[in-house]
Amino acid sequence: MELRLCVLMVVLGGLQRQASSTDRSFRIDYVNNCFLKDGARFRYISGSIHYFRVPPAYWKDRLLKMYMSGLNAVQVYVPWNYHEPQPGVYNFSGDRDLEKFLNLVAELGLLVILRPGPYICAEWEMGGLPSWLLTKPDIVVRTTDSDYLQAMDRWLEVLLPKIKPHLYHNGGNIISVQVENEYGSYYACDYNYMRHLLAVFRAYLGKEVVLFTTDGTSAPELKCGALQGLYATVDFGPEENVTEAFMLQRLFEPKGPLVNSEFYTGWLDYWGEAHSTKSAKKVAHSLQTILEVGANVNMYMFQGGTNFGYWSGADYKDGYKPITTSYDYDAPLSEAGDPTDKLYIIRSVISKFQELPAGPMPPPTPKFAYGYVSVPQRVALLDVLAILSPSLPFYSSYPITFEALKQEYQGTLERDRVNGINISGQLGDTLDLVVESMGRINFGANDSDFKGLIHNITLGTSILSDWIIYPLDIDTAVAHAWPPTARSSSGHRGPAFYTGTFTTPGISEDSYLKLPGWTKGQVWINGFNLGRFWPVRGPQQTLFVPGSFLSGSAINTLVVLELQEAPDNPKVLFVSRPLLNVTYNYTHKDRK
Repeated sequence: MELRLCVLMVVLGGLQRQASSTDRSFRIDYVNNCFLKDGARFRYISGSIHYFRVPPAYWKDRLLKMYMSGLNAVQVYVPWNYHEPQPGVYNFSGDRDLEKFLNLVAELGLLVILRPGPYICAEWEMGGLPSWLLTKPDIVVRTTDSDYLQAMDRWLEVLLPKIKPHLYHNGGNIISVQVENEYGSYYACDYNYMRHLLAVFRAYLGKEVVLFTTDGTSAPELKCGALQGLYATVDFGPEENVTEAFMLQRLFEPKGPLVNSEFYTGWLDYWGEAHSTKSAKKVAHSLQTILEVGANVNMYMFQGGTNFGYWSGADYKDGYKPITTSYDYDAPLSEAGDPTDKLYIIRSVISKFQELPAGPMPPPTPKFAYGYVSVPQRVALLDVLAILSPSLPFYSSYPITFEALKQEYQGTLERDRVNGINISGQLGDTLDLVVESMGRINFGANDSDFKGLIHNITLGTSILSDWIIYPLDIDTAVAHAWPPTARSSSGHRGPAFYTGTFTTPGISEDSYLKLPGWTKGQVWINGFNLGRFWPVRGPQQTLFVPGSFLSGSAINTLVVLELQEAPDNPKVLFVSRPLLNVTYNYTHKDRK
């Protein structure tokens, strides 16, 4: 008994000493061109993971696999719009519990490189900026525009005090904090904006923390993205020459550690284009070169995850390019968090430079093919507007945008592809339009990306006016008021909900949902929005279904919103493997 008591006292004393801020430090050594952690030379080998793309039930699983891969740090974005959905309304609970995630990372012995924005890109809706900013139509985001600064400062006043206790020198595990993100790629090049951010971060986080920027490997990008007082780092993938890339960093940081803040292990997918992959051997070769020159590196992504709900963003590169629901990214850990061949090759490279943790890599999570599920109950979207738009419609002479709203089938219009269609009807007929947001631009020419009908609608040469407008809150309706009592309708064309139920054989294991014969829409399981499906456009054919969303003991409810055309026999298929790489040739009607 005395021995156990003595050991306990030693352990507790160790914990108290570790939490002390007097002997904990993380800083830049400009003489020896390295980081110093507690006074000793330190190099991080990190990987990116996004807590907002992984269900909380799987946070520990993914982090443990990253730790067992040989990483000593993880890099984490914080999306502003995920935590402040409406002005002054903040959410840091449940799947948005940032501090719980940070504490879990610390428990597993990993450090954190935090990237709180306020802009993050991340292929996330509007790059993490809240869309309600655009209720002020003349706002210029990511500049010293007064409306933008006022909203941003109010957000940082809430976020940064939450971060401060988690800084390394305060006993936490955050070793560095990024300010903004790839600002040199943004047209504004507003140095006063960056100076304002620097002052705000220092005011809330103090002078001890390492603050840094990240930009691409070109002089113009670094010129507009770097700022005195912020340590300039670069990002590049295995296609670039490592020596040349770091030479560009040296133009702006002649001394200090070499840092690649985003070493690309894969790439994102766009709807209608091939699934992106990067050779594991090329990634490993470039990683080894980076480590051989003594550089610090963060692998983006180490696990990608999923753009659940409506959170996927879009790029603007010679046109609007919406991003898929899957954010698999061809990363070392798959969308479902399973170790890939790429992970083991990367792990082997890391083992040449630092000791790997003892023990085996955790196995993949179990997968199960639950089979076909019928969704026979059909109700037209227009028949349940009272449920979907409880605030009731309002009237406007002309169409207005989503932001201003705060928020028979004839055909489909599509941004940058289909600007007009032929319709038939009789004098006095009513024209109904269902307007969908495919994601606000997160990178590229990302000026204010308003959604909805941003111009007047014309029929022939006549401008249509006197609209009745229904802002839809589908997520709330499906989660709390489903199934509706409206009479089921027949047919298979036009926007409609299809509902069905199923049970599992007493298990709740991960699966993938395939929608053969369906066109485009959203899927909910037990009220949770799995995200967008668009199999006729591809490349993604399956939606990841986390087992934590399923019940092994109760009835599961599945709801499909089909926006265009459903199969004659509406059913879906649960399979045990993902299918992310099928792209069809498609017509403007998206149907052969």
